[in-house]
Amino acid sequence: MTIQFNKYQGAGNDFVMIDNRNNVFNPNDSALINKLCDRRFGIGADGLILICTSSQYDFEMKYFNSDGFIGSMCGNGGRCSADFAIKHGIAGKTLSFKAADGLHKAIAEDGIIRLQMNDPKEPYLVNGSYFINTGSPHYVIFRKDIDKIDVNSEGKKFRWAKEFAPGGTNVNFVELTKDGIYVRTFERGVEEETLACGTGVTASAICSVLAGHLDTKTVRVKARGGNLSVSFNISGKNISDIWLSGPATFVYSGEIEI
Repeated sequence: MTIQFNKYQGAGNDFVMIDNRNNVFNPNDSALINKLCDRRFGIGADGLILICTSSQYDFEMKYFNSDGFIGSMCGNGGRCSADFAIKHGIAGKTLSFKAADGLHKAIAEDGIIRLQMNDPKEPYLVNGSYFINTGSPHYVIFRKDIDKIDVNSEGKKFRWAKEFAPGGTNVNFVELTKDGIYVRTFERGVEEETLACGTGVTASAICSVLAGHLDTKTVRVKARGGNLSVSFNISGKNISDIWLSGPATFVYSGEIEI
């Protein structure tokens, strides 16, 4: 069988996107998803996204990590899904969709996709660094000169640490810059560093303010694959009105035999 796909990237975080409103793709075929995401034997991507029908919202986004298994919320994947839906007439420039962690709203304006993230539970410290769930679990470590860090080896040290059992965590290394933060993320499910991680960028931005490193409602973020920004409100222990913003870029479309 031949299926059509689109390739998308958001700040270098890339995805295979499939319109599955007619159920052309089996979401339970983890081996096939893993193969399609393989950069040598498939299309190549950090994850695969199925755009599915929803009775309540414009669509449902089902996100799968490159290991082939269903993932938690993916921020850049959500922004790319919104762009895909707009370009394919599934939704307008202000839209809503269902994801693994519930409802999300998105707005397209001036080439930027703004995605509303869900409010996290109160972050807490683990061995002096913040742990927060922004739709996916993230451990946020502030360091200097993070370009000198071997993110894959260092990330693996925390990925399955007992403090994050049973599901483990994503790991973010964050460096303060003149106008914001620079973030590198070891992403679970991919099991290596990705060029950007939307939920990781969101977690890192929030924690940079909680830790007292920044005093702002909008944090500019540099990732290895591009620039993003995160705006939010913090009132006491409540973190709300979180928006992840940046480009969502169509790369190419194609067909593949499965």
